[in-house]
Amino acid sequence: MPTFAAVDIGSNSVRLKIARLAKHRLSNILEDREVTRLGESVFRNGFLSPEAIASTVKVLRRFHREAQNAGADSVRVVATSALRDARNSQAFLEWVRSATGWDAKIISGLEEARLIHLGLVSNLRVAASPVLMVDLGGGSCELTISGEGHIRSTVSLPLGAVRLTHEFLHHDPPRKSELRQMYGFIVREIDRTADRIKRARPKVVIATSGTAESLAAVCHGIYKTQGTRATVVSRAQMRRITKLLARRPLEERRQLSGVGPRRAEIIVAGAAVYSGLLDRCQLPGFRFSVLGLRDGLLAQMAAEYDRSTRSGKQIESERWDSICAAVEHYRIDMTHALQVRKLAMQLFAALKPVHRLPPEYAEWLSAAAMLYEVGDYVNRNGHHRHTYYIISRSEILGYTPEQRQIIAAIARYLGKSRPTPTDGPIKVLLPADQALVPKASAILRLARALNLSRSGAVQGAKGRVRDGEVRFTLIKKPRSTVDLELWALEKEKTYFREVFGRELSAAAL
Repeated sequence: MPTFAAVDIGSNSVRLKIARLAKHRLSNILEDREVTRLGESVFRNGFLSPEAIASTVKVLRRFHREAQNAGADSVRVVATSALRDARNSQAFLEWVRSATGWDAKIISGLEEARLIHLGLVSNLRVAASPVLMVDLGGGSCELTISGEGHIRSTVSLPLGAVRLTHEFLHHDPPRKSELRQMYGFIVREIDRTADRIKRARPKVVIATSGTAESLAAVCHGIYKTQGTRATVVSRAQMRRITKLLARRPLEERRQLSGVGPRRAEIIVAGAAVYSGLLDRCQLPGFRFSVLGLRDGLLAQMAAEYDRSTRSGKQIESERWDSICAAVEHYRIDMTHALQVRKLAMQLFAALKPVHRLPPEYAEWLSAAAMLYEVGDYVNRNGHHRHTYYIISRSEILGYTPEQRQIIAAIARYLGKSRPTPTDGPIKVLLPADQALVPKASAILRLARALNLSRSGAVQGAKGRVRDGEVRFTLIKKPRSTVDLELWALEKEKTYFREVFGRELSAAAL
């Protein structure tokens, strides 16, 4: 029963959640959270302040002790909007590593949205579809449209509650001119994606994070909604709550049930974002959920440990959706891509005694087989370099940046150039992957050769390893010729020998 810990370093607060995986399900062990306002100075002058850094690192040290006491087998630490914007973010990451040994990663807004989506769909069963998911943090607001558990579109907007407060609200209570300027900015940003949301016609809006929780609590206090705590806020209620909060001074906001002393400082801006979103996108209201980014991190770790978990199936679906979207966007021949992928998977299985690649490399090879022609979209000249750049820099959902670099490197070396330790695409990989990528790339070269005519003439390949030779028997389509494919395989013999130390031969049935 492995135990996982997830740490979310946000612009407003730092959160920890620890869970144990048993019988393909996660059960929560411990949660902790503290407001540190790491992004406060970033949104003023572009730098993390020494005080905020020290405060955050102190909290992370406590989280580290809690993770150790809980016996966490794996800890994943991510940072979001404040670290994305800060010019001294690298110094902060080094300080975290020195204090805790944790290697914190700064994730993009789209990856943040994907993980929030993963956390929600892995733990909730939402009958209605499509669903709009809203996560309003200190520095940004992530909006994701989900249909039947699949991400349809996602966007990250610079509408965090801490960011907006420090940019626009300088008096207590805020002046009308400040509120007008802030609301104008909010409307401008929301209108970038409002039409897309209105066309999707979401049946449910799920809001996560502390601001949504506080607004739901305020709604419950004003309207005396049923139950011990509120989870649903209508558009009309949100409009009234926003006006009420904007008129009250800080001390009065602090007295509101569910708001708290630190949340009161930024809740006016947070309320304005939710009110603007519901109004501009013509949404009836939102439902609050306690789930969030850290739940997505835990779901990701559970999936990597056990692919039969609900989140494991979800990630496979995300990856396939994203790859198919890239194939369509870059105008790749889908029939050819699927055929090369099928042949690559057959070769991966047949050559296991020879390549001895880890099982996860089948996934990276599969993705590379689908995407190796994306560089043609830019230019046929140098298309292998373009392929590497596009795959490594694109937001292909479900893959970490490190995994995308592996996939890109596998797809990079299908031309005349060969992977060497001094090449840029190889140098950025971990030492273990530097040795493994050339093997996966060699397999992809063979798979491509087996469909060189793009006719699907080779329906399959059986491999036999004996002594120092690998012999393939090609299964061809009836009444077809595979002369071009046999010629292409002949040209791969030398490189195959360099990589695997074996001779290669082939014949057709």
